[in-house]
Amino acid sequence: MLLQVVCVFLLACHLSQALDNGLALTPPMGWLSWERFRCNVDCDNDPDNCISERLYMKMADLMVSEGFKDVGYEFVNIDDCWPEMERDSNGRLVADRKRFPSGIKALAKYIHSKGLKLGIYEDFGSKTCAGYPGSEYYMETDAKTFAEWDIDMLKFDGCYSDPNDMPYGYPIMERFLNMTGHPILFLCQWPGYLVGVGLKPDFAAIRASCNQWRNYVDVQDGWDSVLKIVDWYGQDEGNFSAFAGPGGWNDPDMLVVGDFGLSYYQQKAQFALWALWASPLMMSVDLRSVDPQAKAILQNKNVIAINQDPLGNQAVRLFEVPGSISVWVKKLSTGSLAIGVLNKNNEGTPVPFKTSFADLGFSNKNGYSLTEVFENKPIGKYQLTQQFVIYVEPTSCFLMTATPL
Repeated sequence: MLLQVVCVFLLACHLSQALDNGLALTPPMGWLSWERFRCNVDCDNDPDNCISERLYMKMADLMVSEGFKDVGYEFVNIDDCWPEMERDSNGRLVADRKRFPSGIKALAKYIHSKGLKLGIYEDFGSKTCAGYPGSEYYMETDAKTFAEWDIDMLKFDGCYSDPNDMPYGYPIMERFLNMTGHPILFLCQWPGYLVGVGLKPDFAAIRASCNQWRNYVDVQDGWDSVLKIVDWYGQDEGNFSAFAGPGGWNDPDMLVVGDFGLSYYQQKAQFALWALWASPLMMSVDLRSVDPQAKAILQNKNVIAINQDPLGNQAVRLFEVPGSISVWVKKLSTGSLAIGVLNKNNEGTPVPFKTSFADLGFSNKNGYSLTEVFENKPIGKYQLTQQFVIYVEPTSCFLMTATPL
């Protein structure tokens, strides 16, 4: 309750500082350490994989040398476990002196020298999820610190806090960030924590304070986890899809493409669906050893173009045959539509999907030209009521565009 009182007072004092930071006009793209490297702080025994400045510098190098920057990935994001366990005598966060001997400001300078941007992690509560110092009662200090360090993005988690405080506290952190005058993209974990305790998020308020927001559970490195998120997005409870657009995005969590748990076709499916949803595309893979097929998926310019379409429309699910086919449609700024046909069925043969544009609810009287997206292969031209068939591999997504004739 005390935190709510403080936040209400601060909201009244700084009401003019609403979110208008001009950031995230298309879904952010980058690399995040959490899924692949978690909270590995053992640099004595595992120096190549521990959370350290060395790791982030190496990933930045590879984002440039391996072509990820060229196709749009620009953020290198630190996750949990980066600071010392205690703040300094002035109440300021301090990077772990052993693992980040140069400090975060120097790391930001290095990342920026590569033409990339640096993100960092903190928590709304008293501690981060891994037990490091949280921002509770230190939000203004932390916002100033991040600005002084030239941070470009803040992921603001919600462990060790009361979700009932979040509608007050997250807008305050956004205002403190804006008051620094330094542009910092704001990733909120706010709605996901509300959903977790059965509260309904106010997505209009969330969009007013956040550039992107995690609205459901963490993704794990497995197909079942991805499907759980897919089903949540299909239900679209609260019509959260309507709140996506330039400056603010629903965030279904990281890409696990290139990690251990998904097949090749499942990796294509996750990438296709995240693109259709206008989701932030945050890789969490070891770029030193990424599989060539996974790399090709992550760098597919045709799929990325759908994700980055300036209209910013989020695909919605038209319908689903339980356990089998679902169809997702995203409007594009060109007047075309992106269509994803997801096959959940894991039986070992492609599933034929027969339909027409009229059956899908499309209306252009002259019909449409279909193109498969991953390989940019023409499929054919079809009149509005003309039936066509596509074959969708097990646990995969067939991604195509329909261009009006």
